[in-house]
Amino acid sequence: MKVFLADDEIVIREGIRESFPWDETPYVLVGEAPDGEMALPMIRDTNPDIVITDIKMPFMDGIELCRTLRAQMPWIGIIVLSGYDEFEYARQCIALGVREYLLKPINAEELKNVLDKVSAQIKAERNTFEHAASLRARMEMGGKLVREKLVGSLFSDEAAQEDAGEVLKQLASMGCPVPAKYYTVIDAAFTPTSEGQEAVAALAENGNGYVLASPGRAGSRFLVLGESTEEVEERAYAFATSLSREIEHLDGGEIRVGIGDIVDKTEDIYRSFRTARHIRHLLVERRDENAIILGTREMGESEDENTPGVVSEAKLYMTKHFSDPNLMLQDVAKAVNMSNSRFSTVFSQQTGRTFTEYLIYLRLGKAKEMLRTTNLRSSQIAGEVGYNDSHYFSYIFKKNVGVTPSEYRSQHQNQPE
Repeated sequence: MKVFLADDEIVIREGIRESFPWDETPYVLVGEAPDGEMALPMIRDTNPDIVITDIKMPFMDGIELCRTLRAQMPWIGIIVLSGYDEFEYARQCIALGVREYLLKPINAEELKNVLDKVSAQIKAERNTFEHAASLRARMEMGGKLVREKLVGSLFSDEAAQEDAGEVLKQLASMGCPVPAKYYTVIDAAFTPTSEGQEAVAALAENGNGYVLASPGRAGSRFLVLGESTEEVEERAYAFATSLSREIEHLDGGEIRVGIGDIVDKTEDIYRSFRTARHIRHLLVERRDENAIILGTREMGESEDENTPGVVSEAKLYMTKHFSDPNLMLQDVAKAVNMSNSRFSTVFSQQTGRTFTEYLIYLRLGKAKEMLRTTNLRSSQIAGEVGYNDSHYFSYIFKKNVGVTPSEYRSQHQNQPE
């Protein structure tokens, strides 16, 4: 089970990272962040099974992080840490589907017990879902096929756009949460093996009804619903990323995903589909493998032409500001006039690195230069390159470079790059 940690207290993060016997357990710590705002894009990148989060954090607190994960990645098990023994926090956590609520300080044995409990819950739910899905497939195949056919009719070239409203009424009568305020369409092309289609169906089911699937001969199409443009875009990106990883994990070959315009009228759903399909075709022409591209907000526009310029602008901004310990993905996205999820997708597509990976690359590049050419202490260099916590800097440095800062200095000081 992959575990992610979000806590603004350095001593707590360090204690869990260093004191917990990760190597002796079936858990691996895949990342950590000092607040929810920084954690969210890292969670999307690392795709953990379990998130441990503090409640009181700056920028985005644990409650808001839980609410966002519940909406966008409901399959993640959440454990909340708090130094505040208050019923209101516990009540909000329970309402958000949090698995466990622990009071600080905690010890390794207590954390291990909680991780075991949450892990067992997740495995049991996955097994239950598999059995339930099999049972539903036998008992409700007719209804499932009707629903998929209805969703698929929204993307048919022969379908009249004015019929979309009637289709949504029929879907509503089958328990689907339609109509919604906003919609977008995902068009995914991959080799549709039976195992892959089952995994895709499971992902859609995990979307709590806000992702409706229509499988096809060369992949699947999805209708994504939401109450705001931001919610739809974030949900579509999170689902598309999970879909891509799932197909890659199953060795399903190449996958190309286009995400269409976000629309607020049922009759425009087909327009969103055409955008998604067009983008997916562009990926085929460009021979991009395992790629995800989000559509533009207006038909006829293409972000393919200007994304290299946007990425160059983003890199320049990051080069100037990487020493700011509070630099976050949303700061750079705002600087280049993109939404967070769109920028995250475009940046990783063009550079081959996530935002977090590129930020670490810049910071450690400068740190290595300073270790070679100055006599500043490691703790001073950490502060100069954007790390308030010198221990965390050493941890990140060794994880990425393979040696500690002091070992690197002894090997390379006064040597040119």
